[in-house]
Amino acid sequence: MNLTIFAASCARPRAGRRLTVLAASLIVIGFCVAVFKTVGFGTDPGSTFSLGISAWTGMSFGTCQLAFNLLLFLPVIRLDLSRIGIGTVGNMVGIGYVAEYFMGQFAQWTPPGGFSLTERVLLFAVSVVCFLLAASFYMVVDMGVAPYDAVPQLIAARTGKLSPRAVRMLWDVSLLSAGFLMGSAVGLTTLITGFCLGPAIAFVSGHVKSWFE
Repeated sequence: MNLTIFAASCARPRAGRRLTVLAASLIVIGFCVAVFKTVGFGTDPGSTFSLGISAWTGMSFGTCQLAFNLLLFLPVIRLDLSRIGIGTVGNMVGIGYVAEYFMGQFAQWTPPGGFSLTERVLLFAVSVVCFLLAASFYMVVDMGVAPYDAVPQLIAARTGKLSPRAVRMLWDVSLLSAGFLMGSAVGLTTLITGFCLGPAIAFVSGHVKSWFE
């Protein structure tokens, strides 16, 4: 692999539209992660692990997310640079700090007694839909795979012994368990994002893929 392949992965038709949607998707994903953390129904598996590291080390969530992604970035660079694009960099650098910013804002907006159960459920429902849509658009614009997503893809391609779905499930469960053991919350959000993201991507791709061609 070389930098020519990396450049090709970033060059897509309607690049301006793709970049705009990419940036909006990353901001919405970060915002939704902050909502998930605030309402206390768990987060997606990757964020669960980073939040666990944050709870265990005392480091900020954004820094933990960046460090974790940089670690995952190394084998992707070494083995398959074609999976890397500007969206990869935006994901690994941006989402954690966007989420951390909004976590701070929610800490100021939260009433002294906390949100009521009804308010938490409403925030949860809206944020889950927004998260699934934003993550789907992130994938559809095809500007690079997040390191968290690329590593299980590489494992499946290299080993050939397990299906990509099985490898991804083992990957998510392993990091989810580690995050939980380090003090991160696991809940309904984790299950919904795990089981519904694939169908959401298929739905969004079927309806909007032509926008980027």
